[in-house]
Amino acid sequence: MRKIIMLVCICIVILLSGCTQNQQSNTSQTPAEARKEMKVHFLDVGQGDSIFIQSPNGKNLLVDGSTKQAGKDVVDYLRKQGVEKLDYVVATHPDADHIGGLISVLNSISIKHFVDSGKVHTSQTYEEMLQLILDKDIPFIVPNVGDNISLDDELDIKVLNVGAESDDNNEASIVLKITYGEISFLLMGDADTVVEKEILERVNVEATVLKAGHHGSDTSSSEEFVEAVNPKVTILSYGKDNSYGHPDAEVMSRLEQIKTQIYGTAEVGNIVVETDGVDYNVLTNGSVEPSDIADTAIGINISSKDLRGEIVGITNSGEINISLKDWQLVSVVGNQIFKFPNITLQAGDTIYVTSGPEAKEGSGYLKWTNGQMWRNDGDAATLLNNKGEIVSEFE
Repeated sequence: MRKIIMLVCICIVILLSGCTQNQQSNTSQTPAEARKEMKVHFLDVGQGDSIFIQSPNGKNLLVDGSTKQAGKDVVDYLRKQGVEKLDYVVATHPDADHIGGLISVLNSISIKHFVDSGKVHTSQTYEEMLQLILDKDIPFIVPNVGDNISLDDELDIKVLNVGAESDDNNEASIVLKITYGEISFLLMGDADTVVEKEILERVNVEATVLKAGHHGSDTSSSEEFVEAVNPKVTILSYGKDNSYGHPDAEVMSRLEQIKTQIYGTAEVGNIVVETDGVDYNVLTNGSVEPSDIADTAIGINISSKDLRGEIVGITNSGEINISLKDWQLVSVVGNQIFKFPNITLQAGDTIYVTSGPEAKEGSGYLKWTNGQMWRNDGDAATLLNNKGEIVSEFE
């Protein structure tokens, strides 16, 4: 009898154990965990480059550190993000405006792996950086084209260019393509048009976000290349009123022609792109709008108008979230103007501007006034962007 009872107890334990394992398996595949957030920070470091990446699973990667003068600012920024160690640091090439600040980073933060282009340089800054890496016994990696940087299993970080034997520092730039789900980032360092052409011949360069090469210089971002990348967002890292004339006017024109949304660190400060691998959002620490193309091409339009109900729908049918701050909706007959507050209309969403006695507010509705703004017998509506340009008209 005791044996029978023991056998029954063992079976119950096994069954309970099986149920627990099944529950854990289901939990491990919840949508929340399947869509962890990744952040890519493009730091405002003056005339230089520094990009900080936080992976979906909490790993940290720093690409370049700008100039020596900016080194403390880079360290301070990392500290504010709670960074205690960097899993990887990448020095794209040995120019001082990319590696100078890494001296401060090496002296302040623990680094597990250091990735370098292998391009030898005789500058004091480069030699000081190498000596610190040696003194701290940090593994030193010179990758090959096609290698992957193993930061996080959920990311594909591929090396598209590296040139230890290049005659020019910029041509030696490590170029990275980072892919998380459906969202990708192409980080060009200071790679020039020669490198761009070589990369185009080898791989698909299409990416959601492009960090344009060489601070927007005319040595990079050829028409063929930017058309192939076809980015939704382009980031330019440069110093305000710099002596190099960055970004170049012709490069800006090329970018505008492909209808990408352009952000410059000198204009908006630090730029952070957040993504869960499906959607993305661009955040800046300033109120300056991106110097993008005319917003008519992005997909903002007046999608509906109910004169009697006093409700006008504004839809973002594009793929980029758009700030409506200082945009205007105009009731043409009476030239009555609604000025939008500081809100962002997400891609694919519609927001309704309401007026009249039953005007709504909240949950997708913006209240204009309780007065009558639209003539029931006919009144055209016009939507203007923050530059006063007509974006959409609805008769």
